[in-house]
Amino acid sequence: MTNATGSAMPAVFLNDRSLLLVSGAEAQSFLQNLITTDITSLGADEARPGALLTPQGKILFDFMIWQDGDGYMIETDAGQRDGLLKRLTMYKLRAAVTLATSTEEGVTVSWSEDAEGSQGVRDSQGVRDSQGVRDSRFAKAGVTLIRRPGKHGDGNEALYDALRISHGIVTSGSDFALQDAFPHDVLMDFNGGLSFRKGCYVGQEVVSRMQHRGTARRRVVTVSAATALPETGTEITAGGKPVGALGSVEGGSGLAIVRIDRAGAAMAAGTPLLAGETPVSLVLPAWSGLVFPTSGDEASA
Repeated sequence: MTNATGSAMPAVFLNDRSLLLVSGAEAQSFLQNLITTDITSLGADEARPGALLTPQGKILFDFMIWQDGDGYMIETDAGQRDGLLKRLTMYKLRAAVTLATSTEEGVTVSWSEDAEGSQGVRDSQGVRDSQGVRDSRFAKAGVTLIRRPGKHGDGNEALYDALRISHGIVTSGSDFALQDAFPHDVLMDFNGGLSFRKGCYVGQEVVSRMQHRGTARRRVVTVSAATALPETGTEITAGGKPVGALGSVEGGSGLAIVRIDRAGAAMAAGTPLLAGETPVSLVLPAWSGLVFPTSGDEASA
Protein backbone atom coordinates (compact mmCIF):
# COMPACT_ATOMS: atom_id res chain seq x y z
CA MET A 1 0.00 0.00 0.00
CA THR A 2 1.24 3.52 -0.79
CA ASN A 3 0.34 7.03 0.25
CA ALA A 4 -0.74 9.82 -2.10
CA THR A 5 2.87 10.47 -3.11
CA GLY A 6 3.54 6.85 -4.02
CA SER A 7 5.66 6.08 -0.95
CA ALA A 8 5.28 2.73 0.75
CA MET A 9 3.17 2.74 3.91
CA PRO A 10 3.43 0.23 6.74
CA ALA A 11 0.48 -2.20 6.74
CA VAL A 12 0.16 -4.29 9.90
CA PHE A 13 -2.37 -7.05 10.46
CA LEU A 14 -3.79 -7.15 13.99
CA ASN A 15 -5.10 -10.66 14.41
CA ASP A 16 -6.33 -10.02 17.96
CA ARG A 17 -9.11 -7.70 16.80
CA SER A 18 -12.71 -8.77 16.15
CA LEU A 19 -15.72 -7.09 14.58
CA LEU A 20 -19.41 -6.76 15.43
CA LEU A 21 -22.14 -5.43 13.15
CA VAL A 22 -25.01 -3.36 14.57
CA SER A 23 -27.78 -2.74 12.04
CA GLY A 24 -31.50 -2.11 11.83
CA ALA A 25 -33.88 0.85 11.85
CA GLU A 26 -33.01 1.81 15.43
CA ALA A 27 -29.27 1.05 15.36
CA GLN A 28 -28.21 4.68 15.72
CA SER A 29 -30.54 5.55 18.60
CA PHE A 30 -29.75 2.24 20.33
CA LEU A 31 -26.01 2.93 20.35
CA GLN A 32 -26.34 6.67 20.94
CA ASN A 33 -28.19 6.04 24.20
CA LEU A 34 -25.73 3.40 25.36
CA ILE A 35 -22.09 4.19 24.51
CA THR A 36 -19.80 7.16 25.17
CA THR A 37 -19.32 8.18 21.52
CA ASP A 38 -21.51 10.71 19.73
CA ILE A 39 -22.18 8.64 16.62
CA THR A 40 -24.65 11.11 15.08
CA SER A 41 -21.67 13.25 14.01
CA LEU A 42 -19.50 10.41 12.69
CA GLY A 43 -18.00 11.13 9.26
CA ALA A 44 -18.59 8.58 6.51
CA ASP A 45 -14.95 7.42 6.55
CA GLU A 46 -14.14 8.12 10.20
CA ALA A 47 -13.55 5.64 13.02
CA ARG A 48 -13.84 6.94 16.57
CA PRO A 49 -12.99 5.34 19.89
CA GLY A 50 -15.79 4.49 22.25
CA ALA A 51 -16.67 2.58 25.36
CA LEU A 52 -19.53 0.93 27.16
CA LEU A 53 -19.24 1.92 30.80
CA THR A 54 -20.28 0.45 34.10
CA PRO A 55 -22.93 2.43 36.01
CA GLN A 56 -20.00 3.71 38.10
CA GLY A 57 -18.45 5.28 34.99
CA LYS A 58 -15.54 2.88 34.45
CA ILE A 59 -14.70 1.27 31.10
CA LEU A 60 -16.39 -2.12 30.79
CA PHE A 61 -15.61 -2.56 27.06
CA ASP A 62 -13.58 -0.34 24.73
CA PHE A 63 -13.67 -0.29 20.94
CA MET A 64 -13.51 1.65 17.67
CA ILE A 65 -16.76 2.37 15.84
CA TRP A 66 -17.58 3.53 12.31
CA GLN A 67 -20.44 3.62 9.84
CA ASP A 68 -21.06 0.48 7.81
CA GLY A 69 -23.80 1.08 5.24
CA ASP A 70 -26.96 1.83 7.22
CA GLY A 71 -25.45 0.36 10.38
CA TYR A 72 -22.26 0.42 12.39
CA MET A 73 -19.12 -1.67 12.68
CA ILE A 74 -17.57 -2.11 16.12
CA GLU A 75 -13.94 -3.22 16.32
CA THR A 76 -12.82 -4.56 19.66
CA ASP A 77 -10.27 -6.89 21.20
CA ALA A 78 -11.01 -10.50 20.27
CA GLY A 79 -11.20 -11.39 23.95
CA GLN A 80 -13.94 -8.80 24.48
CA ARG A 81 -16.12 -9.61 21.48
CA ASP A 82 -18.40 -12.26 22.95
CA GLY A 83 -18.84 -10.40 26.22
CA LEU A 84 -19.65 -7.17 24.39
CA LEU A 85 -22.13 -8.95 22.14
CA LYS A 86 -23.83 -10.48 25.17
CA ARG A 87 -24.03 -7.11 26.93
CA LEU A 88 -25.43 -5.35 23.86
CA THR A 89 -27.99 -8.14 23.48
CA MET A 90 -29.03 -7.60 27.09
CA TYR A 91 -29.70 -3.92 26.40
CA LYS A 92 -31.43 -4.58 23.06
CA LEU A 93 -34.82 -5.62 24.48
CA ARG A 94 -37.41 -4.86 21.76
CA ALA A 95 -35.33 -2.38 19.77
CA ALA A 96 -35.34 -2.82 15.99
CA VAL A 97 -31.66 -3.75 16.01
CA THR A 98 -29.72 -6.70 14.64
CA LEU A 99 -26.47 -7.72 16.34
CA ALA A 100 -24.04 -10.06 14.59
CA THR A 101 -20.38 -10.99 14.42
CA SER A 102 -18.57 -10.16 11.19
CA THR A 103 -17.18 -12.85 8.91
CA GLU A 104 -13.96 -10.82 8.67
CA GLU A 105 -11.28 -11.72 11.20
CA GLY A 106 -8.70 -9.22 12.35
CA VAL A 107 -7.99 -5.67 11.20
CA THR A 108 -5.19 -4.18 9.09
CA VAL A 109 -3.78 -0.75 9.97
CA SER A 110 -1.71 1.36 7.60
CA TRP A 111 -0.44 4.88 8.12
CA SER A 112 1.43 7.93 6.95
CA GLU A 113 2.99 10.64 9.11
CA ASP A 114 3.67 13.10 6.29
CA ALA A 115 1.38 15.92 5.24
CA GLU A 116 0.96 14.57 1.72
CA GLY A 117 -0.16 11.23 3.14
CA SER A 118 -3.21 12.90 4.65
CA GLN A 119 -4.64 13.26 1.14
CA GLY A 120 -5.52 9.59 1.07
CA VAL A 121 -4.33 6.03 1.05
CA ARG A 122 -3.97 4.44 -2.39
CA ASP A 123 -3.37 0.92 -3.62
CA SER A 124 -0.63 -0.11 -6.05
CA GLN A 125 -2.68 1.18 -9.00
CA GLY A 126 -3.05 4.60 -7.38
CA VAL A 127 -6.74 4.15 -6.58
CA ARG A 128 -7.92 5.67 -3.30
CA ASP A 129 -8.80 3.02 -0.72
CA SER A 130 -12.52 3.46 -0.11
CA GLN A 131 -12.79 0.49 2.23
CA GLY A 132 -10.69 1.90 5.02
CA VAL A 133 -11.69 4.34 7.74
CA ARG A 134 -9.50 7.00 9.36
CA ASP A 135 -8.72 6.53 13.04
CA SER A 136 -9.63 9.83 14.72
CA ARG A 137 -7.25 9.22 17.63
CA PHE A 138 -4.22 9.27 15.35
CA ALA A 139 -5.64 12.13 13.29
CA LYS A 140 -5.50 14.33 16.40
CA ALA A 141 -1.80 13.47 16.64
CA GLY A 142 -1.21 14.42 12.98
CA VAL A 143 -1.08 10.86 11.65
CA THR A 144 -3.30 9.47 8.90
CA LEU A 145 -3.99 5.91 10.01
CA ILE A 146 -6.44 3.71 8.12
CA ARG A 147 -8.21 0.69 9.60
CA ARG A 148 -9.53 -2.07 7.32
CA PRO A 149 -11.27 -5.32 8.27
CA GLY A 150 -9.35 -8.45 7.27
CA LYS A 151 -5.73 -9.10 6.38
CA HIS A 152 -4.16 -6.70 3.87
CA GLY A 153 -0.55 -6.57 5.01
CA ASP A 154 2.15 -8.42 6.91
CA GLY A 155 4.13 -5.65 8.60
CA ASN A 156 5.62 -6.25 12.03
CA GLU A 157 3.09 -5.46 14.79
CA ALA A 158 5.91 -3.85 16.75
CA LEU A 159 5.78 -0.99 14.22
CA TYR A 160 2.20 -0.25 15.19
CA ASP A 161 2.96 -0.51 18.90
CA ALA A 162 5.86 1.91 18.49
CA LEU A 163 3.54 4.34 16.68
CA ARG A 164 0.93 4.09 19.44
CA ILE A 165 3.51 4.64 22.13
CA SER A 166 5.09 7.64 20.44
CA HIS A 167 1.71 9.37 20.20
CA GLY A 168 0.25 8.37 23.55
CA ILE A 169 -2.51 6.09 22.28
CA VAL A 170 -3.41 3.28 24.66
CA THR A 171 -5.10 -0.08 24.31
CA SER A 172 -6.88 -2.07 26.99
CA GLY A 173 -5.07 -5.09 28.35
CA SER A 174 -1.62 -3.71 27.58
CA ASP A 175 -2.08 -0.25 29.08
CA PHE A 176 -5.05 -0.45 31.42
CA ALA A 177 -7.40 -3.02 32.89
CA LEU A 178 -11.08 -3.01 32.02
CA GLN A 179 -13.35 -1.99 34.90
CA ASP A 180 -10.39 -0.19 36.48
CA ALA A 181 -10.10 2.98 34.36
CA PHE A 182 -12.36 5.96 33.76
CA PRO A 183 -12.60 7.40 30.22
CA HIS A 184 -10.67 10.49 31.39
CA ASP A 185 -7.77 8.25 32.48
CA VAL A 186 -7.20 7.18 28.86
CA LEU A 187 -7.80 10.64 27.34
CA MET A 188 -11.20 9.84 25.84
CA ASP A 189 -12.26 13.39 26.74
CA PHE A 190 -9.72 14.59 24.15
CA ASN A 191 -9.68 11.89 21.45
CA GLY A 192 -13.32 12.04 20.33
CA GLY A 193 -14.52 9.01 22.26
CA LEU A 194 -16.43 10.79 25.01
CA SER A 195 -19.37 13.13 24.44
CA PHE A 196 -20.58 15.71 26.95
CA ARG A 197 -23.24 17.15 24.66
CA LYS A 198 -25.50 14.22 23.87
CA GLY A 199 -28.12 12.75 26.17
CA CYS A 200 -27.74 10.13 28.85
CA TYR A 201 -25.85 6.87 28.40
CA VAL A 202 -24.62 4.27 30.86
CA GLY A 203 -22.18 5.89 33.33
CA GLN A 204 -22.71 9.38 31.86
CA GLU A 205 -23.50 11.06 35.16
CA VAL A 206 -20.17 10.05 36.70
CA VAL A 207 -17.97 11.11 33.77
CA SER A 208 -19.88 14.39 33.40
CA ARG A 209 -19.27 15.13 37.07
CA MET A 210 -15.55 14.44 36.63
CA GLN A 211 -15.48 16.78 33.66
CA HIS A 212 -17.30 19.67 35.29
CA ARG A 213 -15.49 19.39 38.62
CA GLY A 214 -12.08 18.89 37.00
CA THR A 215 -11.30 15.91 39.21
CA ALA A 216 -9.40 13.82 36.62
CA ARG A 217 -5.94 13.12 38.02
CA ARG A 218 -4.85 9.93 36.25
CA ARG A 219 -3.70 10.49 32.67
CA VAL A 220 -1.78 8.76 29.87
CA VAL A 221 1.86 9.75 29.49
CA THR A 222 4.69 8.62 27.27
CA VAL A 223 7.66 7.27 29.20
CA SER A 224 11.26 7.34 28.00
CA ALA A 225 14.55 6.09 29.40
CA ALA A 226 18.20 6.07 28.32
CA THR A 227 18.16 2.27 28.54
CA ALA A 228 15.53 -0.40 27.91
CA LEU A 229 12.48 0.01 30.14
CA PRO A 230 11.49 -2.79 32.51
CA GLU A 231 8.44 -4.94 31.80
CA THR A 232 4.80 -3.91 31.60
CA GLY A 233 3.29 -3.50 35.05
CA THR A 234 6.46 -2.16 36.67
CA GLU A 235 5.62 0.54 39.21
CA ILE A 236 6.68 4.14 38.55
CA THR A 237 7.68 5.97 41.71
CA ALA A 238 8.77 9.40 42.88
CA GLY A 239 10.63 9.60 46.16
CA GLY A 240 9.59 6.03 46.91
CA LYS A 241 5.88 6.79 46.43
CA PRO A 242 3.88 5.28 43.54
CA VAL A 243 2.60 7.53 40.77
CA GLY A 244 1.58 4.89 38.21
CA ALA A 245 2.69 1.78 36.33
CA LEU A 246 4.17 0.97 32.94
CA GLY A 247 1.86 -0.20 30.18
CA SER A 248 3.07 -0.95 26.63
CA VAL A 249 6.87 -1.02 26.30
CA GLU A 250 9.10 -0.96 23.21
CA GLY A 251 12.78 -0.63 24.10
CA GLY A 252 13.37 2.66 25.88
CA SER A 253 9.88 4.00 25.20
CA GLY A 254 6.57 3.16 26.78
CA LEU A 255 3.17 4.29 27.98
CA ALA A 256 1.80 4.65 31.47
CA ILE A 257 -1.25 5.97 33.26
CA VAL A 258 0.00 8.10 36.15
CA ARG A 259 -1.20 10.51 38.78
CA ILE A 260 -0.12 13.69 37.02
CA ASP A 261 -0.52 15.78 40.16
CA ARG A 262 2.04 13.61 41.95
CA ALA A 263 4.32 13.40 38.91
CA GLY A 264 4.10 17.15 38.34
CA ALA A 265 4.97 17.91 41.96
CA ALA A 266 7.95 15.55 41.77
CA MET A 267 9.26 17.12 38.57
CA ALA A 268 8.84 20.63 40.00
CA ALA A 269 10.81 19.57 43.09
CA GLY A 270 13.52 17.83 41.07
CA THR A 271 12.63 14.43 42.53
CA PRO A 272 13.73 11.60 40.18
CA LEU A 273 11.05 9.42 38.62
CA LEU A 274 11.87 5.72 38.48
CA ALA A 275 10.33 2.73 36.70
CA GLY A 276 11.59 0.05 39.03
CA GLU A 277 15.24 1.12 39.28
CA THR A 278 15.35 2.81 35.87
CA PRO A 279 15.30 6.65 35.71
CA VAL A 280 12.55 7.83 33.38
CA SER A 281 11.03 11.01 32.01
CA LEU A 282 7.32 11.52 31.46
CA VAL A 283 5.61 13.60 28.77
CA LEU A 284 1.90 14.25 28.26
CA PRO A 285 0.79 13.75 24.63
CA ALA A 286 1.05 17.09 22.85
CA TRP A 287 -2.31 16.62 21.10
CA SER A 288 -4.09 16.54 24.48
CA GLY A 289 -3.04 20.09 25.36
CA LEU A 290 -2.52 18.99 28.97
CA VAL A 291 0.34 20.09 31.20
CA PHE A 292 1.58 18.68 34.49
CA PRO A 293 0.17 20.58 37.47
CA THR A 294 2.68 21.77 40.06
CA SER A 295 0.09 22.18 42.81
CA GLY A 296 -3.25 20.67 43.72
CA ASP A 297 -4.84 22.24 40.63
CA GLU A 298 -6.01 20.07 37.71
CA ALA A 299 -3.82 20.02 34.62
CA SER A 300 -5.16 22.19 31.86
CA ALA A 301 -4.34 23.37 28.39
